[in-house]
Amino acid sequence: MMKILIVDDEEMQRDLLKGFLKKKGYEVATAENGRQALQRFLELPFQLVILDHKMPDITGDEVLAQMKAVNPTVGAIMITAYGTVDTAVEVMKLGANDFLEKPVDLIQLLDKIQMIEQRMMVTAEAADVTETLHQGELPVLIVGDGAAMKEVLSLIRRVAPSPWSVLIRGETGTGKELIARLIHLLSPVSDGPFTEVNCGAIPENLFESELFGHEKGAFTGAVAIRRGRFEMAKGGTLFLDEIGELPLNLQPKLLRALQEKRISRVGGEKEIPVEVRVLAATNRDLKLMTAEGRFREDLYYRLNVFDIEIPPLRHRKEDIPALIIFFLEKYSSRPVIFDPDAMTTLIKYAFPGNVRELEHIIQRTVTLGRGSVLRTGDLPSEVRFYKASEQGSLVERLEAVEREMIFSALEKYEWVQTRAAESLGISERVLRYKMKKYNIKSVE
Repeated sequence: MMKILIVDDEEMQRDLLKGFLKKKGYEVATAENGRQALQRFLELPFQLVILDHKMPDITGDEVLAQMKAVNPTVGAIMITAYGTVDTAVEVMKLGANDFLEKPVDLIQLLDKIQMIEQRMMVTAEAADVTETLHQGELPVLIVGDGAAMKEVLSLIRRVAPSPWSVLIRGETGTGKELIARLIHLLSPVSDGPFTEVNCGAIPENLFESELFGHEKGAFTGAVAIRRGRFEMAKGGTLFLDEIGELPLNLQPKLLRALQEKRISRVGGEKEIPVEVRVLAATNRDLKLMTAEGRFREDLYYRLNVFDIEIPPLRHRKEDIPALIIFFLEKYSSRPVIFDPDAMTTLIKYAFPGNVRELEHIIQRTVTLGRGSVLRTGDLPSEVRFYKASEQGSLVERLEAVEREMIFSALEKYEWVQTRAAESLGISERVLRYKMKKYNIKSVE
């Protein structure tokens, strides 16, 4: 249970908060001034401090700053009778998680404490997964320390030890297979096989054989007994990628295998027990598909015992710089960096192809880039002109298209303005005017 330190020069306030929080199961200590609070903070491991903003010896601001210097992870809620917006902004800048004004609403305080407690648990679970990956030298790497990925890693930490099915949802390129492999590696069956089936890549007439195997002579071309993916995954994990592409007529057979944990090979009568952990992934809305009759509802709920949604890259932009550094180290044969303008341009881009698209952009850019510093002009045109061309008025969007055409022509003709102007059907003088207007400069 969380240990909380209450700091307030008013005895009645301290006793009220302490009595309430102790009844809620928290371990609580109190201090009547800033100096006493700092002494107790050094003596005991508190996870949360609730402190008055105005105290006679040391202000709450100063106390919090010194506590953060000792333990940057400590949570803090500032309480004051002077609850102005400016004060709230200032204490939040100092590292307070939240802000309340007197008289304290105890229910509101409890809600804020529980939210902070939840965030701390998520951070701790995510850190545990990251530490496991580094210490165990597992063959996967999750890049990104933002809040969205911490939530995902926290959920993985809790889900992985269970035997239940997991549905991993996310757009194309978000790394669903990577998450599936991580769940397998953190599970009790990590020593068993990780067997993948891409439901969108197998012809419908071969799908049943692919999943369940076949006996010799079951159909033309079946010259020998073949084990299916269920048998191959026995004692491990079966990963059904792109499960939304599974043909409707085959879904009852998959459901039966999941329910009974037994399969029969095509052309065979013998039932074979298969004990496997099943993970599935999709970029489609299976719930909508069930409502439309394109996916069996009972199969959906059988697969969706636990649900993990991978956020698209545009919703976790704080992870983009770390991903860029990772891919630069992976694909560049020489030391390379992006200049600040290029980095900003990349971060602003929406990445419809998510992490996979970012990886390909870095591969292409480091291969074609000439120097050790990559600039905006080295980036693909869809990245350079994304914001301007996707937003704004008609005039702004037309200007963005014109700028892209001029830039592309100059690149094509190696910045020889005469040839670029000729290809665009304008004079060199007009080209120079447009270059000045759009601030187009050679990247050489």
